[in-house]
Amino acid sequence: MPAGSAPNTSRKQAPKPGSAGSANSPGRGARRLRAGGETADLPPRGRWPAGQRGARRNATSTITTENNMETIGFIGLGIMGAPMAGHLLDAGHAVVASDHRSKPPADLLARGLKTVSGHDAVAKAADIIITMVPDTPQVADVLFGENGVASGLTKGKLVIDMSSISPIATKEFAKKINELGCDYLDAPVSGGEVGAKAASLTIMVGGEEKAFERARPIFEKMGKNITLVGPNGVGQTTKVANQIVVALTIEAVGEALVFASKAGADPAKVRQALMGGLAASRILEVHGERMIKRTFAPGFRIELHQKDLNLALEGAKALGVSLPNTSTTQQLFNSCAANGGAKEDHSALVRALERMAGHEVG
Repeated sequence: MPAGSAPNTSRKQAPKPGSAGSANSPGRGARRLRAGGETADLPPRGRWPAGQRGARRNATSTITTENNMETIGFIGLGIMGAPMAGHLLDAGHAVVASDHRSKPPADLLARGLKTVSGHDAVAKAADIIITMVPDTPQVADVLFGENGVASGLTKGKLVIDMSSISPIATKEFAKKINELGCDYLDAPVSGGEVGAKAASLTIMVGGEEKAFERARPIFEKMGKNITLVGPNGVGQTTKVANQIVVALTIEAVGEALVFASKAGADPAKVRQALMGGLAASRILEVHGERMIKRTFAPGFRIELHQKDLNLALEGAKALGVSLPNTSTTQQLFNSCAANGGAKEDHSALVRALERMAGHEVG
C-alpha cells in the first residue's frame, strides 16, 4: 500500500499484478535478478524462468539483486560451505553454485540458491566467487582446471578462497588471478561446523586492503572475528598457526582426561572443574565433552587436520624451524587414521592415547 494511503477495511482488494501478494508476485522479501539485460523475479528452488536470456547453462552476465547487493558464486557446499552460503542467502544476496558434479543441498535450493553448469559459469554469473574445498589440488582444479573459474572471469571481479591450503600455492594462485584483472583474497576460517552454522567463524584474511573492504560485509555475514593479517598467503599462514594450536590443545586435553580417568576420577567432573581455572579453553569445553560422551561425528575430520599439520611441517622444514610437538601430534593423528578413524572428528585423537594407555575415557 502506498505510503500515506488509508487501508480499505470494507472489502479485500485484489492485489495489483506484480505487487506483494499477487499471484505472479515472488512475495515479501523476494529478490529480483538481472541476467542478459532482462529482469525477472527469482523463482523458487533455484529454478530459472523458461526462456530467460542469459540464464542457467548459458549464463554470460552477472546476476544482481534489486538492492544492488553483489552476487556471490559459492563453490564447495560441504559441511562448512553449506551453512556459510545459507547465511549469505538469508542476508539477501543472490548466490550461485554449480550443479555440474553434484546437486547442491535441497535446503539451499529452497532458500533461493541458483544453479549453473560449471565453475566458469559460476564466475560469469557472480561478482564475487568464493571457494571452500578440502585441499590445495582441489582449489587449483576449481580455479584453473577445465571449465574453471579463471576461464569465466572478467576484470573487476573478486575471488576469495576460504579453504585451508598451502600459503606458497596461494601466492601463485593470487598472481594468476591478478593477471586477469581481478582481486584475490585468501580467507581461511576457524570455528568448525558449529561456527559455520552460528555465523561465528574466525576469518583470517590475506590480500589487498581495498579487496578486503569490499569483502568485509560478506565476511560479516559468516563470521565474527575478521582480521586482515597481511598480503596474499599470510591468511593461510595464520590458519596453519591456528591449526598447530588447536591440534596440540586437543592432544593436551586428551592426555589430561586419559590420565584423570585411569586414576579413578570422573572425567566429566574433572572437565567441569578445569573449566573454572587457567586450563579453561574452547577445546576443553567442546572437544573435551566429545571425548567423554564419545561423539566423534565429524565437525572437522582427522584427515583434514593431518593435511593442515603437513602444511605446518613442510613450512617448518623450508624455514629451518623445529616443531617437535606438532610432529608428535601428527603421529597420533596418523595412528588414528591407520586404525580407521580418518573421517572421525579430530577430537577422536584421544583414541590413540587410549590405545597406549589401555583405558578408554568415559
